[in-house]
Amino acid sequence: MRDEQRNRIASGAGFLAALDQSGGSTPRALALYGVPESAYSGEGQMFDLMHDFRSRIMTSPAFTGERVLGAILFEQTMDRDVDGVGAPDYLWQRKRIVPFVKVDEGLADERDGVRLMKPFTRLGGLLERAVQRRVFGTKMRSFVSRADTGGIKAIVDQQFAYAREILGAGLVPILEPEVDIHSAEKPRAEELLKAAVLEHLADVDGPVMLKLSIPSVDNFYADLIGHPNVLRVVALSGGYTQAEADERLARNRGLIASFSRALVQDLRYQQSDDEFNRTLDVAVAAIGRASVGT
Repeated sequence: MRDEQRNRIASGAGFLAALDQSGGSTPRALALYGVPESAYSGEGQMFDLMHDFRSRIMTSPAFTGERVLGAILFEQTMDRDVDGVGAPDYLWQRKRIVPFVKVDEGLADERDGVRLMKPFTRLGGLLERAVQRRVFGTKMRSFVSRADTGGIKAIVDQQFAYAREILGAGLVPILEPEVDIHSAEKPRAEELLKAAVLEHLADVDGPVMLKLSIPSVDNFYADLIGHPNVLRVVALSGGYTQAEADERLARNRGLIASFSRALVQDLRYQQSDDEFNRTLDVAVAAIGRASVGT
């Protein structure tokens, strides 16, 4: 199974769906979906509604392995059922979509132009559960606001330190050092980031994946995409609209999407199932076309 999943991720056509909004971002995600905070009381109801939203996406006939290679899940989604089956097994067995899980615990305050990940306090147990639930890999996110050499080195060092632990558990890590698309220093930050990543890739023990902001210079990450220790490079939408993210992505050969907001931006709780499925189908098709590249 894992060999088949690895081959799909490494060379399959399609993109990764990011369905991993966590506690802090869930109210906004629900609001964009058309569910205001007044519609629920407490975290329990909030997470139930969010799981219903994710389940609606995963069970949609528009969401299939023909166009979606993988899906990144929130930890609670990984632990829940979809249509009576554990979510990771549902994705792989019913849809041939490779399951991943978000493992970071949020961002620390900004320092030296970056936001490191908060120290992981329960990674070992989470990785054990992920292995038991037949998850293929993980994802963890940092954030870069400025082109600060020391700050960028710190987030890349941290990402690879945790990546080695994740590889040791038999899972494939997605490293996501996001660069702010609104930063005036974005091109220089991307230069520093790529140099730091390449330095670590030289001695990492096993394949990793990278999730990066769509670069300011087209095909800037070609050497990362072709690196023997990189299974796949995927791009986040980073606040671009779906149309703009698709247009920018399509100019980058070999770079595929891992969109969250850009995937679901037109989905609404109030839509009928037919409307929901048609809207999702349009989004999946457009993002899939953009992920082919030139």
